[in-house]
Amino acid sequence: MPRKIIIDTDPGQDDAVAILLALASPDEIEVLGITCVAGNVPLDLTTRNARVCCELAGHPEVKVFAGCPRPIARPLITAEHVHGQTGLDGYDLPEPQMALQPGDAVDFIIDTLRAEPEGTVTLCTLGPLTNIATAFARAPDIVARVQQLVMMGGAYFEVGNITPAAEFNIFVDPEAAKAVFASGVPLVVMPLDVTHKALTSPEWIARMGALGTGAGRAVAGWTGFFERFDMQKYGSDGAPLHDPCVIAYVIEPGLFEGRFVNVEIETGSELTLGMTVTDWWGVTKRAPNATFMNRIDRDGFFALLSERIARL
Repeated sequence: MPRKIIIDTDPGQDDAVAILLALASPDEIEVLGITCVAGNVPLDLTTRNARVCCELAGHPEVKVFAGCPRPIARPLITAEHVHGQTGLDGYDLPEPQMALQPGDAVDFIIDTLRAEPEGTVTLCTLGPLTNIATAFARAPDIVARVQQLVMMGGAYFEVGNITPAAEFNIFVDPEAAKAVFASGVPLVVMPLDVTHKALTSPEWIARMGALGTGAGRAVAGWTGFFERFDMQKYGSDGAPLHDPCVIAYVIEPGLFEGRFVNVEIETGSELTLGMTVTDWWGVTKRAPNATFMNRIDRDGFFALLSERIARL
């Protein structure tokens, strides 16, 4: 039986690759809907980009909803410096023909979790946690109905990528992250500690382009675009594919290893705002609340990604 998921996202090239991976994996994953949030780029662009991805994958029937246009308590911070002005710079695609769904992403999350059998829906979050925290606050009964929340966000050993202490998704809406981590929902975290080991290579990008398909060319163009930024920033040989790690975990959890530990979100400090304070060594008496990953089988990850993108 495929696992039912809702993808909550702010595309972003790596979000786009994650959406393609999910839609190329119908045996393992049933995408109930895609809920968009402001993050990498503003909401009008994240909703556009999500629909572009659905059409590119040949799935215009997927329901795409607009969610929260700004964080719970702060002005929106975006990342055009990484993803370009559209969020999907690097490969031009036509404007989407499929319509945005009427109604609100938060209501869709609530209604879906109430309608589906308890413990059968996984939330896959690829951006700031604003939609999820808002849904949990509006309808606390749904928290116990979530099978698992698998998220990209945070860092411990790799510290920060938007500030010295914070990863972007958490930093954009730390209050939302704090609420989600305190909610009791079963959490699996894909932090920078994992995603910075999921590096593209020029050979892999060339192989994607050589598929000769729309999806292959788009993945090559997108990853080539933000690879330039990340290689310059980190001095690495490629760019981290952050968000596809979430979908890869749902398909093949054995690709990842980590620990069940306590993670708290810093919301009060100017210096470390958005830091995921991870009790890796168990030095506090705080109860564990998240499975925090720190290892990935990179070859297995890229083998899965290559095989699935080639299907589209």
